[in-house]
Amino acid sequence: MKEEIKEVLEEYKEHTDKKVDKIEKKFDEKVEEIKRYFDVAREDFDGKVDLIAEQYDSIIEKLDSHDKKFVSIEEKLDSHEVRLVSIEKKLDSHEVRLVSIEKSIKIMEKDIEIMKVDIAFIKSGLKKKVDIEEFEALETRVAILEAKNR
Repeated sequence: MKEEIKEVLEEYKEHTDKKVDKIEKKFDEKVEEIKRYFDVAREDFDGKVDLIAEQYDSIIEKLDSHDKKFVSIEEKLDSHEVRLVSIEKKLDSHEVRLVSIEKSIKIMEKDIEIMKVDIAFIKSGLKKKVDIEEFEALETRVAILEAKNR
């Protein structure tokens, strides 16, 4: 049972890790994009100081956008953590229920074994007995035979 729980948690962890890897990859791509941009800006700095001043506002907007994305990613990770805790609690409660069910099944198995023995005993007892129709037929035959013998 715990193996199944571990397996489910491992699958969820892998799923979460994949999502985090995708986010990290996108982040790395954005970082590389920013690095390329700054490399170009640094090479061109001497001749284009005025151009950099004009682009300052757009850089700030991009950084703000990235900050917002980071906040969003952090919120998503927090919500995933909350969901994981909730799932762990559910799994724990299900484990408790399964243990209880297993105990009940074991008790039922014992009861069924007792019932099987009782049924076998009753069956063997019934094989030795005659039904009412056979008994009446035998009674009639005995009465006829007694009447002939008198």
